[in-house]
Amino acid sequence: MAMAVRSNLYMLGTRSLDKMEGFGQFCVFVGRTFRLISSIFSDRGLQTLAPQAFMIGVQSVPVLLITGLFVGMVLAVQTVEQFQSIGLEERMGSIVNLAVLRELGPVLASIMLAGRVGGALTAELGTMRVTEQIDALRAMGTDPIRYLVVPRFVSCLLLTPVLTAYSDLMASIGGWYITVQIYGVQSYPYWKYAGQSIEWWDFATGALKSLLFGGAIGLVSCYKGFTCRPGAEGVGRATTEAFVASFMAILVLDFFSSVLMQALYRGIWGFKSAF
Repeated sequence: MAMAVRSNLYMLGTRSLDKMEGFGQFCVFVGRTFRLISSIFSDRGLQTLAPQAFMIGVQSVPVLLITGLFVGMVLAVQTVEQFQSIGLEERMGSIVNLAVLRELGPVLASIMLAGRVGGALTAELGTMRVTEQIDALRAMGTDPIRYLVVPRFVSCLLLTPVLTAYSDLMASIGGWYITVQIYGVQSYPYWKYAGQSIEWWDFATGALKSLLFGGAIGLVSCYKGFTCRPGAEGVGRATTEAFVASFMAILVLDFFSSVLMQALYRGIWGFKSAF
């Protein structure tokens, strides 16, 4: 019995130390990435940035548009009848748009990007590691983080807010279609109350969250690709781990950023009603 307890404690301690070591290596990786981020402003850096921006930004637009459209439609379907029962259906525009701008838009768009973009980045870099292309870059005197990680990280950082804005726009249109065309609410009050309730702070909150989420996706995906195990199984496992870690990071960052932004707003302007 005592031997079994000691064995379990030993395994728990070993795994804890491995996790702490991995987190330390990730922090070093993040530090090196930020230290080299200025290299993106050179001619060579911009040349490496363009294809990543196309893959992360342009090719993700259709997915984010469809996602945003159905997010708005689902939100309207789930709430419009409740608001009709209390005579507030004309204010659906404020409810749908505020929910999308503050929470649903940034979070769901980033989760979709974590699955599509994060998985692609991890698989690409993991394959390069397995086939020793990253080692070849080091042998040629090229820093792989400068050449491979920085363009991907900057692309995720800058384009996630833009893609989230497209998704938010489609969510607003989807909510309008369900509310007005299906449930017969007047179109003018929908947009009127949406414009009255939305402030620049709501746009700033969504943009800040998207920026944080995009940076987390880029860093986690690139790190998992750089540290994946050999073989096809290692690449596949790294891709799965990258999505799970990115998903968790998005939720954690969403919580802390929401608390921070809400505290700042209340400290400056006080309580804000949704109506």
